[in-house]
Amino acid sequence: MRTELVSEPGDPGRPNEDFASVALPASEQGGALVVLDGVTPPSDGGGCLHSVHWFTARLGGALTELTVSLPDVPLTGVLSRGIARTAESHASTCDLSHPRTPQATVVLARWSPDSVECLVLSDSVLLVESPDGTVTAVRDDRLERLPRSALSSHEVVDTTLRNKEGGFFTAAADPAVSSRAVTVSLPRERVRALTALTDGASRWVERFAEGDWGDCVRVIREEGAAGLVRRVRALERGRPLGGKTHDDATAVHVELPFA
Repeated sequence: MRTELVSEPGDPGRPNEDFASVALPASEQGGALVVLDGVTPPSDGGGCLHSVHWFTARLGGALTELTVSLPDVPLTGVLSRGIARTAESHASTCDLSHPRTPQATVVLARWSPDSVECLVLSDSVLLVESPDGTVTAVRDDRLERLPRSALSSHEVVDTTLRNKEGGFFTAAADPAVSSRAVTVSLPRERVRALTALTDGASRWVERFAEGDWGDCVRVIREEGAAGLVRRVRALERGRPLGGKTHDDATAVHVELPFA
């Protein structure tokens, strides 16, 4: 079994707000991956005493443990419990009702001898490669489908779209958001590899259009996950597209053993 993980901050002078882990239980009967992309907070801190990287570490740690320790609980239930546990850890000190309370996008995957479960919430992506080399992207495209005019300012987004019906959803303080995640379950024999990308890494496809998702997986297989991030950084320097020039970039690639 081959696993690769790379996570690089967009700015070396700032903490990386992404989280990534791969768990391989001692039973050798399966495993799980967790990837979070923390949402940069507003200048006023969003009513929370804690940083976004504190939040992603707490939520990511909870999800890593729960995906392994509760194999019979669906991933939506795992996400709900992880959010609730994290919210409880700072509810007494912070305003969790603030629309920009610390939050993150989520990718979860868990495999067993029989099946592969996938969950995506917000704009990170999970790529599923089949034995014949076909790559399918599991994506939550709610944010992408919103008109650009609706995203005119943080204030408008926070008031009308963030974690609201008709808008988009992230993992913040409400466990019920887990029901909004995109989920897929596949027979194990239909999955050869899994690749999870935060939007800082997926921009190789989504913003720079250097190839499709299959090409992206081939780059990782040939150059490693770090090779994909190197390509993204070179493109950012040579072809700035506005917004964040560099973003935290995380890629996790897992090649599953034969079932």
